[in-house]
Amino acid sequence: MPQPSAPSAQVTAAEISRIAGVTRATVSNWRRRHDDFPAPSGGTDSSPLYDLEEVRAWLASRGQHTAATPSGELRTTLRLREQGGAGVSDLLVLVLAAARRPADDLAGLLALPDDDLVKQANDAAAGVADVVPDTELVRFTAADTTVLRALLLCVRDEGAQTTLGVLAERELEDSAASGAYRTPAPLADLLARLVLGSPARVLDPACGSGTLLTAAAARGAREVYGQDSLPVQARRAAVDLLLTAGEGADVTVRTGDSLRADAFPDLTVDAVLCNPPYGDRDWGHDDLAYDSRWAYGFPPRAESELAWVQHALAHLEPGGHAVLLLPPATASRSSGRRIRAELIRSGALRAVAALPPGAAIPLHIGLQVWILQRPEPTRPAYQTVLFVDTVDEPSAPGRGGTRSSSVDWARVTEQILSAWTAYAEDPDGFEAQAGMARAVSVVDLLDEVVDVTPARQVRASQADIDPQELAREAKSAREGLAAAVQTVAELAGTAAWDAAGASARDWRTATVSDLARGGALKVLRAVPVSPRAAGAEAGHTEAGADGEEHRPVLTGGDLASGTGPTGQTSDARAEQMPEIAEGDVLVRNLVGGTGPVARVVGEAEAGALLGAGVHLFRPDPARLDPWFLLGFLSAEANLAGASTGSSTLHLTPGRLRVPLLSLEEQRRYGQAFRRVEALREQARRTRDLAEETARLVSGGLTGGQLVPRPT
Repeated sequence: MPQPSAPSAQVTAAEISRIAGVTRATVSNWRRRHDDFPAPSGGTDSSPLYDLEEVRAWLASRGQHTAATPSGELRTTLRLREQGGAGVSDLLVLVLAAARRPADDLAGLLALPDDDLVKQANDAAAGVADVVPDTELVRFTAADTTVLRALLLCVRDEGAQTTLGVLAERELEDSAASGAYRTPAPLADLLARLVLGSPARVLDPACGSGTLLTAAAARGAREVYGQDSLPVQARRAAVDLLLTAGEGADVTVRTGDSLRADAFPDLTVDAVLCNPPYGDRDWGHDDLAYDSRWAYGFPPRAESELAWVQHALAHLEPGGHAVLLLPPATASRSSGRRIRAELIRSGALRAVAALPPGAAIPLHIGLQVWILQRPEPTRPAYQTVLFVDTVDEPSAPGRGGTRSSSVDWARVTEQILSAWTAYAEDPDGFEAQAGMARAVSVVDLLDEVVDVTPARQVRASQADIDPQELAREAKSAREGLAAAVQTVAELAGTAAWDAAGASARDWRTATVSDLARGGALKVLRAVPVSPRAAGAEAGHTEAGADGEEHRPVLTGGDLASGTGPTGQTSDARAEQMPEIAEGDVLVRNLVGGTGPVARVVGEAEAGALLGAGVHLFRPDPARLDPWFLLGFLSAEANLAGASTGSSTLHLTPGRLRVPLLSLEEQRRYGQAFRRVEALREQARRTRDLAEETARLVSGGLTGGQLVPRPT
């Protein structure tokens, strides 16, 4: 009796588009227009999976042959590779080994039988053992031949950097629990530029995938040293740096915990760049009490960030600079007060700059850049510290300060660099920049709290604001508020409804589940991804290859804040997210809180992807009016009846109820709901303008720029 064949691999619609060399839209058209297109063999309604062999047979029957790029083939091969085969960390090593060979050699390798190919791959990996950490542990087997061929082909035809980017996409999934995030390229460039002069030797003791060291090498560093506790990160950093640092660069990367097991105990460098892990209570407090690095005080258990600060200073030559990215709590926690005081008193802390939220993971808080300098024995301690605040006022409508706001890197870089450069050239003669930068004396900083939060120090310079300029700004805000109030009055005065009669109207209703079963609408939701993956995508971080297309994503936070899609996702992740279409109705998953609960998708938002925290209702326009649907789906009583939980209510979309009315009557209701939503939106804008006007006037009165008129 013949044995059943092993099941074929399953592929997504995005992978079909890569295999066929067409767009995802073409695949969608095939699915709709051709009855013989393979039916889904798994997955979900929003992210179906298809049998790979059935798809290939269908493509062949239509004369549509594989046109996938080598990078596309590598992506598919990585996802479908056998369990127990080579991991991303091992394959990273082979990228460097392959990049060092000419194209003819790679062609010869691809022509070898499987056994010989595996042997050659192992020999090639061993050949880079002196520059890539832990390479001696890499051993490829016969199970890896398919992915080895795909990788070598990608290196040969599209280059090592493209191949490295594809592996980075898989690294995000394969090490999702690591909590490691890539420093965004604009931020890495800024940190590297904050080091004065032209440092030749640079260290990053928590190097991750090497973004900061790459930025340093791009600015002329010839010796770069890195260490990371995750082997996959250390390997990737070494490979990336060796591919990009250029001829003559000396790259040294090691694996291990820098605080507990420093790989470079005797090394001193011109500069240290670091984005260390935050909030680590297991950083070695019990084992490192008498370590010589704690020249400014023994860091408390909750102050791992101050341990990294002193570790960086210990590796600097006298006069060398360290630039670290730190959470805002490091500037104000009471447990770190004494160490902050010693850093200030000795002149080691030179500047603190606040970044807007969204600059790096975690995206919901504004991180800070600390610039430090190892004191020189022959030079007196500095008597001031520079503070720069690049965070816009959070109450200003349409400006930064929200979790999902995008960062204007050109503005942020210019503000911090210009202030720091001017201050470094003449600390005593630095002129305060109203509301943005101020040099504060050491005497003023050494109070009972030693709080070095930039906003706290910069706001003290409010008296420098020009009274005439503030008066004009307050007048403009007041006039805008008056116009908005007039618009609200006009909208509120538009009669779009009448009394139903002596009693409330009664009608038959159906649940959303019933309507979906009857084909009147579809309910979609994005496939959940890991928190790390979601955060990385929102921050343009570790996952994506350089230059990879990112698509906009609309999240529950965007619904609540009334903004357009502010999230982004890599092309590789987009396949798990439904595409939003004009006329769709979006409803937040978390019921309650402030801000809008639902909206109808307009032309401007169509084409974005559905993100986390949102349910999508797609009505059949011949049976349901979208504005009618929005009005009833977002009704308070309806939401309450379809939600579960105590303090936080989670919506169960299938339990929502909708009246059964004719399409003509639905449209009358829809017009009324459209006017109600316009009134709500204008009221929100008016509220924001009122807050802004009040902030400007109150700040001007208390700061001395404005005076009340005589009564």
